[in-house]
Amino acid sequence: MSVIKNVTVINFCMLDISDLKKGTIFLWRDDPYEVLKASHSKMANEEAVLQVKIKNIRTKNLITTSFKHSDKFEEADISREKVKFVYSHKGEYIFSAIDNPGARFPLKDEEIGDKSKFLKPNSEVEVVKFEDKVINIILPIKLDLKVKEAPPGIRGDTAQGGKKTVILETGAEVQAPLFIEEGDVIRVNTETGEYVERISKA
Repeated sequence: MSVIKNVTVINFCMLDISDLKKGTIFLWRDDPYEVLKASHSKMANEEAVLQVKIKNIRTKNLITTSFKHSDKFEEADISREKVKFVYSHKGEYIFSAIDNPGARFPLKDEEIGDKSKFLKPNSEVEVVKFEDKVINIILPIKLDLKVKEAPPGIRGDTAQGGKKTVILETGAEVQAPLFIEEGDVIRVNTETGEYVERISKA
């Protein structure tokens, strides 16, 4: 007799436009979409609609459209799992299970997109699965990374709050204050790609 353990049964309910808030993942045209922006609007003598900007999680395509009050959607059957990023090689990014370094799987550059520039070996991220296939990765919103290259700041520019382009240990380029130097560790917002603060000085 076989025993199945740790199975979670989820009863999905239908969603209406009031449920489509930023971050909601739902099924539309048989694909999973994430809501990036949503706002209600109503023209005179017309039915209220929801204007949305959504991202196809599988293809990464962005769509701007509108939904009517009568529209219904199914919640996407997705799961999330923490994994470890191991290394990259020729456009492939290798990840492993947290508790089993030998259980590895690759993702291609086009599957990860711009998030690849913040991947640091041995860092933990989340993968999103749809129909048991990895369709996206989720980075921590803020990451601390070392500055690999930083041009010298120009004397006198600091008072004006000038910026310069620095290169991080992952290869990402961000705009940082002129006082940032090579070897500094800075905090970066991975959603916007913007400098947040200096964590430690070289």
